[in-house]
Amino acid sequence: MKIMVCYDGSNIAKKALEATLKYAKALDAHVVAVTALESDQEKKLDDLGHAEQILEYAKNFLTIDNLSCETKMLPANNLTVAENIVFFAEQERIDHIIIGTEKKSKVGKFFFGSTAQHIVLTASCPVIAIK
Repeated sequence: MKIMVCYDGSNIAKKALEATLKYAKALDAHVVAVTALESDQEKKLDDLGHAEQILEYAKNFLTIDNLSCETKMLPANNLTVAENIVFFAEQERIDHIIIGTEKKSKVGKFFFGSTAQHIVLTASCPVIAIK
C-alpha cells in the first residue's frame, strides 16, 4: 500500500505528517512525501532549497520508526499545485492521499482557489483531510 502526504512545511502540514505516521504504521504502508512547486517558485533557487529542506524534515520525521518513505518534489509543468498532486498520485498508483486543510472564506476560495478541495474532488483514490 502507498500513502502520499502533501507537505509544505506549514503547521497544518505537520499535523498531516503526524496522521500519516499513524496510518502508515497501522497499515504497514510505504509513504511518499511530496511538495508541489508553483511555476514562479520553480525559478527561484532559494525556494528550491527550502523545498528540499522541508522534504528532508518530512523524511526524517516519518522514518523515526523505520517506516518506508521517499520524498518527491513536483515541478510545476504548467499545472496547478492541485492538478500536479492528483496527476502524480494517479501515475504512482497511490492508494491514499493525506492533506492538511485550512478554512478559507468564500472570497478567499474565489480568488485563490482551494488546493485541498480540488484534490478531494478530483483524486481517484481516497483523500484524508486533516484540520
